[in-house]
Amino acid sequence: MDRATDAAAWRDEREIAEETLTSPEAMSLAYIAPPADLQPFVTTFFLFRCDERVIRDIQPAAVGQFQVYLRGKGQMYYPHGRVDRSHPVTLQGPTTVAAPFEVEGPFHALGAALSALGWVALTGIPADEAADRLYDAGEVLGPSAHELGATLREAYEADPVADGEALARQLSDFIRPRLRPVPGGHVDVLRRVADWLGSDLNPPVQALYDACGYSPRQVQRLVARYFGSSPSHLVRAYRATRVVALLAEPDVTDERVAELTNAFYDQSHMIREIREFVGRTPTRLFAESETILRTLVDVRNFREIKPNVAPLPPLETGGHDA
Repeated sequence: MDRATDAAAWRDEREIAEETLTSPEAMSLAYIAPPADLQPFVTTFFLFRCDERVIRDIQPAAVGQFQVYLRGKGQMYYPHGRVDRSHPVTLQGPTTVAAPFEVEGPFHALGAALSALGWVALTGIPADEAADRLYDAGEVLGPSAHELGATLREAYEADPVADGEALARQLSDFIRPRLRPVPGGHVDVLRRVADWLGSDLNPPVQALYDACGYSPRQVQRLVARYFGSSPSHLVRAYRATRVVALLAEPDVTDERVAELTNAFYDQSHMIREIREFVGRTPTRLFAESETILRTLVDVRNFREIKPNVAPLPPLETGGHDA
């Protein structure tokens, strides 16, 4: 799709989407743990179901995904007016901000949330090139991706109430042999990024540069290649999503709330950042106790940064290619 130049069009689309979101009671989202050998590359498999005729929601800023549309088709509304349509088997690049989506239902999808390492290892596409885009998986991974989609849809139609475990195993078997080797030096940087993001809600960027042993420009290039944005943008996105998840804990104390809100300049700054990266204002967000968005930023995914980045494998030999 062509990229529009009017950013206001995207903002207006997001505002419209927020006013017409599908009821969360109509949606279900089940997580399926990946096998141990894929955990460095896949943070979770998921099975989404909604039988409404039209489904509208907002996806928070997130890692890249490999999606098989079992039923339905739709489109994502990206920054600067960009609109990308889904494919029967879709690779969704990392989303740098919250993005509305609309699907002609019923909408059932099996997917794999890919870690920063997993996106590049599977697709070979730098994350900053893929950010805020949808790709036809067949064009990236070959015709076998379309064959996988047809096989999974046939299996799903034969047993549409299944829990998705068998489908996830087939998706695992497809992903596993297609993972490219990644230089050991890059894996080390990813590990240090995970440690850095997990150290504080506002970790100083200089601390990341110091930890990596590369020049700032080299670190910036690697962060863009694997995460799709700059270190400072990464801090903002993870701060917003983690704060929402932590504030949603049922036993959160007033002291904890004050500590989390103090991670922002003031209340209006917090509201803007949460809206930018999570897709709702805090008032609307916490009024929707069962929304699918609340599931996507569940505290189990953001209490610590490492589970979301995914556990990293031991260092490979191969130096520090930067």
